[in-house]
Amino acid sequence: MRAIPIRVRLTLAFAVAMAVVLAGVGLFVHHRLAGELLASVDQTLGSQAAEARAHTSRGREQIVDQDVSGGTTLAQVVAPDASIVASQPAGLQPLLGRRDLAAAAHGRRVLRSVRVAGRKGEWRVRAVPRPGNGAVVVARSLSARAESLDHLRHELVLILPLALLAASLGGYGLAAGALRPVEAMRRRAAAVTAERPGRLPVPSSRDEVSRLAVTLNDMLARLQAAFEHERRFVADASHELRTPLALLQTELELALRRPRSREELEEALRSAADETNRLARLAEDLLLIARADQGALPIRPEPVAAAEVMEVVAGRFATRAGSLGRELVVEPSDVLLEADPVRVEQALGNLVANALDHGAGAVEIAATVEEGAVALHVRDAGPGFPEPFRERAFDRFSRADEARSHGGSGLGLSIVELIAEAHGGAAGAANRGDGGADVWFTVPRARHSGVGPPQPAGALARD
Repeated sequence: MRAIPIRVRLTLAFAVAMAVVLAGVGLFVHHRLAGELLASVDQTLGSQAAEARAHTSRGREQIVDQDVSGGTTLAQVVAPDASIVASQPAGLQPLLGRRDLAAAAHGRRVLRSVRVAGRKGEWRVRAVPRPGNGAVVVARSLSARAESLDHLRHELVLILPLALLAASLGGYGLAAGALRPVEAMRRRAAAVTAERPGRLPVPSSRDEVSRLAVTLNDMLARLQAAFEHERRFVADASHELRTPLALLQTELELALRRPRSREELEEALRSAADETNRLARLAEDLLLIARADQGALPIRPEPVAAAEVMEVVAGRFATRAGSLGRELVVEPSDVLLEADPVRVEQALGNLVANALDHGAGAVEIAATVEEGAVALHVRDAGPGFPEPFRERAFDRFSRADEARSHGGSGLGLSIVELIAEAHGGAAGAANRGDGGADVWFTVPRARHSGVGPPQPAGALARD
């Protein structure tokens, strides 16, 4: 059944339902006509029974008039002992049994459909009380009714299948018309590939098929964006890996090209070690992003003091900041975080490294409380973010080298955003009114700090 096209299945279901409906209509019409014809015969018998009783009371020999007794109406006058007093035509067998005749003689209405001996077909019999004693019985043939019903049955047998066929063809046409937009979408979808993206045709009608086409187009747009993002990611990752590998290879080839002094070999090894460290950091960042793409980044949240995290990160970058003639300023805070300290230190370290590489002046590290969450800010006094770049600052491999002169892998801020989202927070960036950049990410605040009331965030609000 599943191999049958859906339009054929719809047509078959419609044909079955229509067959049931038509059969029901045919049975209803047959039953209704049979009832109407029988009621007409009963009404005629009632008139004839009244007439026969009147004739009997006046002593007329003829029970019913000749004009209505031409073979379709029978009549009998029956005595109280069930003997036949008169019969029209003569020689008729009793039309009713003793019980029905007794019931009629006592004034009860008797109306039966019976077979009459020596007569064809079925007859409708009615008995009424006879004036004085006994009963008057009249009978009328039901052959005309049976003939009419037989004609009706023949017509229904001919008409109903034709009606069913016409309805089925119409149903097939409607199903084919309704599924035509789906077939058009199927043909277009068969031609869509990663190399040849496209969109499905949207029917002009605002129905379920139209909404399905819009939904599928949205899905195709998301898939295309994901494919393009994946291609860019692979290309950028390949480029980022190629650069330090090429430098490492060059350093080693130069060191081996001719005999070197001890100092020259040490210098080559230091340069190779730097490129190796860069490769290791890049591989670790790519592994982190790949794990995040496969699902939620695993974290182990625990209560940790924001001041402790900021001091650890500041201590880690103190030597580097001193060599650059820059100052690291950690603003006091007594707020507790509910976060993974390792991941938070990694994210905050990325922000501090970014400020040292691309900013200027002192680097401020601060924590503010914002709507039940804690925002960890890193501010500098450099040129800030160019407006076109600020919207994509957290994209992978994004750089603003034209504004911030030093290069990098372009993964630092995207990893900050991943860590923030893994904690249920978010990351953001803004330019400060007095110059410089303010970059932050939010993590949950611990419910019970145990340290003291939180400091208001007014003095450290975002610019």
